[in-house]
Amino acid sequence: MSDHDQLLVIVDPVARRSDGESVRIAKDVLSAGAEAKICLPDSPEEFSRALARRGSRRPVVLGDDRALLRTVALLHRERELAAGALSLVPIGAPDALEIAHALGVPRSTPAAARAVLDGAVRRLDLLVDDSDGVILGDLQVPASAALAPLPPTVWGTCRSLVRTLVRPAPTALAVRAHRLRVEADGVLLSDVDTPLESLTVRSVGGTAEVVVHPSALPPRHTTAHVLTVSGPDFRYRADGRVTGPVRRRTWTFLGEAWGLTLPRPQD
Repeated sequence: MSDHDQLLVIVDPVARRSDGESVRIAKDVLSAGAEAKICLPDSPEEFSRALARRGSRRPVVLGDDRALLRTVALLHRERELAAGALSLVPIGAPDALEIAHALGVPRSTPAAARAVLDGAVRRLDLLVDDSDGVILGDLQVPASAALAPLPPTVWGTCRSLVRTLVRPAPTALAVRAHRLRVEADGVLLSDVDTPLESLTVRSVGGTAEVVVHPSALPPRHTTAHVLTVSGPDFRYRADGRVTGPVRRRTWTFLGEAWGLTLPRPQD
């Protein structure tokens, strides 16, 4: 990191209230290694304004997966994801940091803060839906009731900037087959006359790998850049959240769409 680099450190209020000591450690490490402006937003609106006024400063988020998703969504809506890189110091409960760790962010606060200062930017893939929501990890349609959504936080009274958090569908509905139309890059993979158990999408090798699981038939594998699912009301799970019900949703795969600062590979 250059001595002239400047950081905008945005401290998520959940991190500030749940683990003030880790916040203090991260701030100390970052301030010792770079010129850091510290922002302490108390609402989604303040968070958004702080990020929008970052200027030439590189944004660094102190928080959990929700804070990371919120930041990526805001930068995507500004069409600023390709312009720079984002950094994260993960602070929160272990089950609220699964996305961050899966992306390669260090688990310890000091190590993550040092990676912000000394790491390298890695370009990562993204799924964007037709409501401008973003997905950093895997997508599952319909949502599985076996996994509960993340517990509410202080942001829970506000509408999520990423997607709407809803209760999972009842188990009896989740286990039955759904009649959905699935199209990948304009090619029909499954129609409403074929019961569908599940559909999964994940980033593999610079493209979206789509796996369709019809009832009583072998799964079908393909890759796609645009995926559309339509039919009777359905829910879907992505990045630990359940969204829906919706009747139609289109996701577009964007390769290397955003940058995250991660530790440099060891020689």
